[in-house]
Amino acid sequence: MDIYIDGEYFDKKNAKISVFDHGLLYGDGIFEGIRFYEGRVFKLKEHIQRLFISAKAILLEIEMTQDEMEEAVCETIRKNGLTDGYVRLLVTRGVGTLGLSPFVCDKSTVIIIADSISLYPDEKYKEGLKLITCSTRRTAPAALSPSVKSLNYLNNVMAKVEAIFADAEEGLMLNEQGFVAECTGDNIFVVRDGKIKTPPSSAGALPGITREVIFDIAGNLGVAIEESQMTRYDIYAADECFLTGTAAEVIAAVSLDRRLIGNGKPGPITEKFIESFRNIVGKEGKIISE
Repeated sequence: MDIYIDGEYFDKKNAKISVFDHGLLYGDGIFEGIRFYEGRVFKLKEHIQRLFISAKAILLEIEMTQDEMEEAVCETIRKNGLTDGYVRLLVTRGVGTLGLSPFVCDKSTVIIIADSISLYPDEKYKEGLKLITCSTRRTAPAALSPSVKSLNYLNNVMAKVEAIFADAEEGLMLNEQGFVAECTGDNIFVVRDGKIKTPPSSAGALPGITREVIFDIAGNLGVAIEESQMTRYDIYAADECFLTGTAAEVIAAVSLDRRLIGNGKPGPITEKFIESFRNIVGKEGKIISE
């Protein structure tokens, strides 16, 4: 495996950063998870745009243009001889001192890893996921905007631990007001009476790239999606529920807190979205070999 670090490539054993990098010391940095299918990087431009917007929001200067970053991602995939897989792109504040100030860091650090990923077993895409509600609340938007994909994911990690301890595949996170925000690594949608509902980003939901693809698919299918505040009741009472994310793709959720969602199986509308998503991912995106 060849890993990109600041313009150079290193094998897995020798891919290292300084212990004084603020990404390590403080989680001071940002990241993107990007999928590629059949030799095409899906929604690469959108991911890179979001990365640069996140950087701007936290006053992090990236010493590359967006076009250069796109090419670096593609080159890393090419060097690893992959056609299908997952890219983890990180930008840290860079090497500094033991103090908090970001202004002592001379330059940011860019890391690109291309590998395979399987977030859930294949059978879960047929059966659906069990969810539990986590006691760990989503970080308040007033503290840190959910639009910033920060390297500090401890909030999500602790919620994921709760889900694992409860023998559930995913955990539902509420915000400080008790409204649904998102799952530990996915956006959430519910279907009731043929209508789809999802929490707005103001509730603490990351405006995910795959989430936006679902809006596009819904438009093509003639299905309306409403962004509005949701409680757990909206999920308990739903006919169907599905989750979306770059790593998870589109996957059904069939229970929450031991309450079956609908009949406890992936529903027909969910299956339409899964099928539509799979039909476009290998046909759209930047061609890696170019």
